[in-house]
Amino acid sequence: MLRKERHSVSDLKAHLVCVTKYRKRVFTAEGLELIKNSFETVAEKMNFKILEFNGEADHVHTAIEYPPKLSISQIVNHLKGVSSRLYGAAGYKKPHKTSLWSPSYFVASVGGAPLETLKKYIQNQKSPF
Repeated sequence: MLRKERHSVSDLKAHLVCVTKYRKRVFTAEGLELIKNSFETVAEKMNFKILEFNGEADHVHTAIEYPPKLSISQIVNHLKGVSSRLYGAAGYKKPHKTSLWSPSYFVASVGGAPLETLKKYIQNQKSPF
């Protein structure tokens, strides 16, 4: 499904992995549910979609669909910031004094045609000369 906006049509999807500080195993089922809910709240406010969410005791996986006006770093900063604040406010123990998340993350684009197919499509365009 394409995202249609005033000046763009896009199909941007990404797989995002966020790990806890020091890879400490702090998440319980209830804690992960709180993280999921906070991610969904951020997504609604920023106008992107959480397609899938799951996690383990020390990390979470999220599939997102987002508009071209948002950068991955903006999305990650908001997801981590809001979820960390809500996690602490709910009384859950963080792996570090004030930090829930490691400052790093993994992201990969997903969906669409394989790279080789895209390259061939571009190479086969009829050039005007």
